[in-house]
Amino acid sequence: MPYSSAEWPARSLLGTVSPEARGELLELGVPARFEAGKVLLSEGARDRHVLVLLSGFAKVTARVENGEESLLAVRVGGDSVGEMAAFDGAPRSATVTACGPLTARLVQPGPLHALLVRRPEVHLALTGIIAQRLRWANRRRLDFKGYPAKVRLARLLVELATSYGRPVEGGMVLGCRLTQPELAALTGAAETTVHKGLAELRRDGLLETGYGSTVIRDLGRLREIGDLAPEE
Repeated sequence: MPYSSAEWPARSLLGTVSPEARGELLELGVPARFEAGKVLLSEGARDRHVLVLLSGFAKVTARVENGEESLLAVRVGGDSVGEMAAFDGAPRSATVTACGPLTARLVQPGPLHALLVRRPEVHLALTGIIAQRLRWANRRRLDFKGYPAKVRLARLLVELATSYGRPVEGGMVLGCRLTQPELAALTGAAETTVHKGLAELRRDGLLETGYGSTVIRDLGRLREIGDLAPEE
């Protein structure tokens, strides 16, 4: 697993809130465990619970107009999924599927709402995360129209490194494992194009890929390729 129970990405819900608030959040609900391929949440379902992921990696997908499945995002330990239905009661807008063994806390909306009232910092953190996800979705739509595939790939890798990466000697390792077909789906490019783009980035020394891991060796140059402003 890329993260232990005590080490979550800084931008995730569990990584953002204070230790005290995190402790209260982790006391909510009941433990849940999912094996690879198990559906955590189903698009169109009317259930309203939230899952706070503790370990593992999940993918978020939705059906598009032609009936095919589109990969929208990834979530890792520390993230939460299912908040929108808990807030507005509408049917689930996407399906969330475990990409390997995954543990979580299953929290019903009542206890969650009570915690949000009792702990405003959790409410602010969750609201900020939802806003970040909306910006991410909007950026992806613009990227598909305005940038070639290699630039979109670089932008995606920067986003994953910034959100889920953890420092290692000589670089930053991504906290989630994505296959080339999944990277292709997230960038809206052909798998062969992604394969070529990754090969070029490896050749130029910007990243290394191995079994189950991707290490970014030069995040600054990757930001340049992705036409992104330097990190402040």
